Amino acid sequence: MKRLYFKYGVMGSSKSAQALMTAFNYSQKGYKVLLIKPSVDTREKASVISSRIGLTAPCLTFDKCTNLTDFVLKSHPNTQVLIVDEAQFCTKEQVDQLKELTARDMVVLCYGLKTNFKSELFEGSKRLLEIAESIQEIKAVCRCGAKATINARVVDGLVVTSGQEIQIGGDEKYEAMCYSCWKKYQTEKLTK
Repeated sequence: MKRLYFKYGVMGSSKSAQALMTAFNYSQKGYKVLLIKPSVDTREKASVISSRIGLTAPCLTFDKCTNLTDFVLKSHPNTQVLIVDEAQFCTKEQVDQLKELTARDMVVLCYGLKTNFKSELFEGSKRLLEIAESIQEIKAVCRCGAKATINARVVDGLVVTSGQEIQIGGDEKYEAMCYSCWKKYQTEKLTK
């Protein structure tokens, strides 16, 4: 059955690695797989999905104005499995378009963050939580050993809770934390 999947986790929880492994598994079984990501993700080359553990694969990129139904059906009409990395950056309308693709006999797997550094839902993640048939958390661990649930933005050793929602970065700007550590390190400096 063709469904819309949302697999979310905090930064560093291996979302991109799992997306790439899933693409490999489907490809190995003969499925036509298409990997895409939002162009706002500028950490690596524009046309590459990469993970912290070194896995990489080419992909197509799209922006907030792209109609994803048209984009996929026109550029790769034989796609059977669509994998979207960094799905939190999709608009509400784009998530609805991804859902439309499942009605065309396509499996759509979305990987991304659930919340931003303020612990608020991203627009794309909110819509995915509302309409995806399958929702799965990819777990990660906080520095204290508890389950990490928040993508803390760190500036000069302190967790910050104000600023632009989107600030692309990796381990140099963000750390996955539990709620208690997220609150604690807003007033107490982090030590490595």
